Amino acid sequence: MEGKERILHIFGSGEPFGEVPVFSGGLFPANAYAIDKCSLIFFPRDAFITLISENIPIVLNILSVLSMRLRQFTIQIENLSLKEVPGRLAGYLLLLAKEQQSKNIIQLSISKGQLASLLGTIPETLSRIFSKLNNRGLIEVEGRNIKVLDTSALEDLAVHGKI
Repeated sequence: MEGKERILHIFGSGEPFGEVPVFSGGLFPANAYAIDKCSLIFFPRDAFITLISENIPIVLNILSVLSMRLRQFTIQIENLSLKEVPGRLAGYLLLLAKEQQSKNIIQLSISKGQLASLLGTIPETLSRIFSKLNNRGLIEVEGRNIKVLDTSALEDLAVHGKI
């Protein structure tokens, strides 16, 4: 996929990433980029193995994180292969509303270009879908703030994928 970029996941503050090679060896099959200023902590493999071999709660936490990511990737693959972009966008907006514990106002933490990549589309297509959802009275878009006007219609779109 030379020249193409796909966002697989967006990590929040305090979330670990790149831990798979610790257990499986080899290189990590993706790159990571910071979208905000951040600090990173790197654990060499041997030191990390020593740490987790002496601390079962850390192991359980890592298993929990990896299991959650596996579930997210399974959903992402299902969405990319079975749903059209409007359904993917609706599902993502509902997920953000749940994560942000907001029923009406959702704030995007990433650019619309990054959101397009995350949803497996291009910015122009995403922009057209935002306009359609806005024109149909489902949402209002003001920069990175999205006001949900019709949650049930958005839920229906997430399930059935038709505008």
